[in-house]
Amino acid sequence: MFETLVEGYGLVEGPRPDGEGVLFSDVLGGGVHRWSPGGVETLLPKRRGIGGLIRHADGGLVVTGRDLLHGDRVVLAAPEGVAGFNDLATDDDGAILVGALRFNPMRGESPAPGEVWRVTPDAAQPLLHGVLWPNGIGVSPAGDVVYVDDFATREVLAYDPDGKNRRVFATSPRGSADGLAVDAEGGVWIALGAGGGVARFGEDGALEDLRDVPADFVASVAFDGEDLLVATAGTLLRTRAGVAGRRVAPARA
Repeated sequence: MFETLVEGYGLVEGPRPDGEGVLFSDVLGGGVHRWSPGGVETLLPKRRGIGGLIRHADGGLVVTGRDLLHGDRVVLAAPEGVAGFNDLATDDDGAILVGALRFNPMRGESPAPGEVWRVTPDAAQPLLHGVLWPNGIGVSPAGDVVYVDDFATREVLAYDPDGKNRRVFATSPRGSADGLAVDAEGGVWIALGAGGGVARFGEDGALEDLRDVPADFVASVAFDGEDLLVATAGTLLRTRAGVAGRRVAPARA
């Protein structure tokens, strides 16, 4: 059963619990908002194209878009040839893992190979190249595997934290591979885009759970304890996952 937390938005993305409620962005309508039992408030107005957000250890939020921003501070300006940054996550050290797009999907451009970057206070470097449409990102409970969805190929890729040993971990059972979250048992959950559902893969990449979602397009997933937050084209939903999510560290870059 899915509970509707908010509705009436363009494309809900980047859900994150923050202790007071659930943060989320509206890619099309703009802004970062917080749902709580008392209602919805806008924390960052207008900014469009935010495909991912995360809390910073020093307060405030890191958000994607044309550049990677922490408040008014540019954490990482788009390098030459990069149209913008999509989804993001952190490792246990607070380094930011973010997907760089080398095409503009909002303008109907065809996918072009991008990268996953690792950003620390001292450096920013691409670790995984040749990802057509980098999307959801997560880290295994032990921190020894990074997962990234390639929306264009429907694949969930896996690689070592140093960028080596790239392999295909799983393939979306339908639709595409959009947002991603990892649970405390090592299960990898993905949003299925136009597939209208969410899927969970075990640590071996085998499909273990497939759930229909009451939405035409499912963009992202995240954990709030044992609740699974599901962002769609228009709504933010919540359902019981049956397993707790892996801890997501605040950003320190």
